[in-house]
Amino acid sequence: MRVNRAWLGLVVLMLPTLLVAMDMTALLLALPRLSADLGATNVQQLWISDSYGLMVAGLVITMGTLGDRIGRRRLLMIGGAAFGVLSVVAAFAVSPLMLIVVRALLGVAGATLAPSTLALITNMFREERQRGKAIAIWATCQFTGGALGPVLAGVLLQHFWWGSVFLVAVPAMALLLLAGPVLLPEFRSDQAGRLDLAGVGLSLAAVLLMVYGIKQLSVESVPVVPAVALVVGAAVGLLFVRRQLRLETPLLDLRLLRNRPFTAVLVALVFAGIAMAGTGLLVTQFLQSVLGFSPAASAVLFAPMGLGVAVGTMAAPALARRLKQTTAIAGGLVGSALGSLLLVGADGASALPLVMTGIAVLALGTGPLFALGTGLVVGSVPPERAGSAASMSETGNYFGGSLGFALLGVLAAVVYRSRMDGTSDSLAGAVAASRHLPAGEGAELLHTAREAFTAGLHVTGVVAAAIFAGLAVLILTMRPATRTAPAALPDYEATRS
Repeated sequence: MRVNRAWLGLVVLMLPTLLVAMDMTALLLALPRLSADLGATNVQQLWISDSYGLMVAGLVITMGTLGDRIGRRRLLMIGGAAFGVLSVVAAFAVSPLMLIVVRALLGVAGATLAPSTLALITNMFREERQRGKAIAIWATCQFTGGALGPVLAGVLLQHFWWGSVFLVAVPAMALLLLAGPVLLPEFRSDQAGRLDLAGVGLSLAAVLLMVYGIKQLSVESVPVVPAVALVVGAAVGLLFVRRQLRLETPLLDLRLLRNRPFTAVLVALVFAGIAMAGTGLLVTQFLQSVLGFSPAASAVLFAPMGLGVAVGTMAAPALARRLKQTTAIAGGLVGSALGSLLLVGADGASALPLVMTGIAVLALGTGPLFALGTGLVVGSVPPERAGSAASMSETGNYFGGSLGFALLGVLAAVVYRSRMDGTSDSLAGAVAASRHLPAGEGAELLHTAREAFTAGLHVTGVVAAAIFAGLAVLILTMRPATRTAPAALPDYEATRS
């Protein structure tokens, strides 16, 4: 009965895990229609995509500390309620600024959900093998959710308006609020650290200033303001690091980075997130705006990425029983590099099969990293520091995805504008402008714009391949993590309240 209740509780925890990850990418296919309805500029589109993920990445460790203080289940319920209400508000947003603000608030709510799910799984599954299976399922939900977000969005957009992408979270959160108090245990720590509010402010300011600078460098003719933002962001980040190293109970325990295996896997999680998010952003737009597929058709064609992540993460535990974990992870990353290189040849009649094969192989190869990475991170540190290590792992995942949209999205935009000689700011803008030109001029503009966007996809594929290959080398050269016997966990029945 105990195990049955635990597995039912895991099903409940899968809902927020999926939805938090899906909201990172669900707007990829909705952006063209959303931008047209709300009149969003190119920079506003990037902030609509990024504000959610940045807030999750910046606050996930803060919320982990808060959950230890007030109770992990209680924080999960509060976050779930807020997430449901804000999803309704986002669905009926009337301006780009309103949607950006609501997306940021959704990120705050999402940050309360992310650390609670993994922490509760640790409380619910005391036996190591069952806990390993539960974490593999959790990892599959987390990373598959990000890949399936555009697929679900495409299906919804075929029949409803863009706001339906947000409303899908409402019934799932309602189920979480109803079943959570019955199936999930409560846990709070008597040794939880004090919430470092100054550290929270410094970390958010550093992240937002630096990403703003990166974005604006691609659109400002005079890069003074973006450069100042980058410098100030770096300075604030340095202050944050110095503060965390001096505190007895820091918000972010940077001393963990002295552990080489821990740092290697954490870096891999961040940069793999960058490569996956960046290629996903370019591929979904390529399918719609270059190849001319509808949102629903693009969703189906993009499905191999979600399926690849699902297969890779679920197969990783079995693969790890035959190979060293580091070998399995590095081998998968080499496969991801090869998949990324297939995107470089995407052009003309061969574009569609190469893109579909490329994203499938890329996603499949990341499975061992995502499924086994959290276990390696936690196994690289003493048991009493495992909670902080897991929080840093989740921060790396979300931060990597957000940076992928910013960095690779900006890189592709720079390539596009250089090919267009400054005559067009974005492919969506060129499509809109072509409608007001004579047929011949409009067709020529579209042809040039699509070639320029395709060049951006090719450059993104090369960069992603270099990232994955570099990560494979990094993982292979790190020392294998020494797994320590797990600390005693509280009895599941005793923690239910």
